[in-house]
Amino acid sequence: MTRLPHLNSPFLLGFDDIERALDRVSRTTSDGYPPYNIERLARADTLPERLRITLAVAGFTRDQLDITVEENQLVIRGRQPEDKGRQFLHRGIAARQFQRSFLLADGMQVLGADLTNGLLCVDLARPEPEKMIRRIDISVRD
Repeated sequence: MTRLPHLNSPFLLGFDDIERALDRVSRTTSDGYPPYNIERLARADTLPERLRITLAVAGFTRDQLDITVEENQLVIRGRQPEDKGRQFLHRGIAARQFQRSFLLADGMQVLGADLTNGLLCVDLARPEPEKMIRRIDISVRD
């Protein structure tokens, strides 16, 4: 069975990377853990417009969290070791691992991350688009 491209308009030239990104996003499965928010932060003094991803990671320490950027993808992982010395009568707070991935546009920069009161905040800088006009010379051939 052949796969039909999503961006099959003859006016969309060179958008293969976007189509691959859409395929990658549609294939990622998520169980909803940990829950997260994404918010837009307005410009402030010297800071540009930013995006903030906030994940609820209660129970994780800074050493149990890992944030990397891999091929335009922000990957946040959490690993908690299993404490075999404890005996639970009821276990409602699971010690589980997670991985959350966010596809980043070209030029997005991770400014930093902060862990406070069980919330992990990752700030991203939104690139300022450059307005560029370039004149194309027309050659004459006989």
